[in-house]
Amino acid sequence: PHLASPARGGGTSSPPVKRGELEGGEKGNPMKILIIILTSIIAIEHLGFLYLETFLWTKPLGRKVFGNSLEDAEKTKTLAANQGLYNGFLSAGLIWGLLHPNPAFGTQIVFFFLACIIVAGIYGGITAKRTILYIQALPALITAIFMLI
Repeated sequence: PHLASPARGGGTSSPPVKRGELEGGEKGNPMKILIIILTSIIAIEHLGFLYLETFLWTKPLGRKVFGNSLEDAEKTKTLAANQGLYNGFLSAGLIWGLLHPNPAFGTQIVFFFLACIIVAGIYGGITAKRTILYIQALPALITAIFMLI
């Protein structure tokens, strides 16, 4: 959450903060804090998807969460693991953006990965399961909108 100093390396400071950036403004900016919290929750959520899809897909909990029989889970476990890796990459991108030492660039990274999650969530909601729209796309969309305010 931009825990890193805005002035990293060479003693140079970050460029002035613009509207929507995660860093800057008055200390304790409620909108900034909300965006960091929501982004962190989304990143953790996607780490959970990584774990479920990669390691628990054929286990009772994974089958229950995704509504699969053991036979279907066994047939699709390689695809699920691949999907899990992609969710892990989305999480890593959000974390990278939150921790990037340049607040302006970190904000752009977060926004990009939120946009990727929105697109993936809409596609998954249309092609796989409607609840993906609410579990994946909607939180990312709300966070992205808050970033633009």
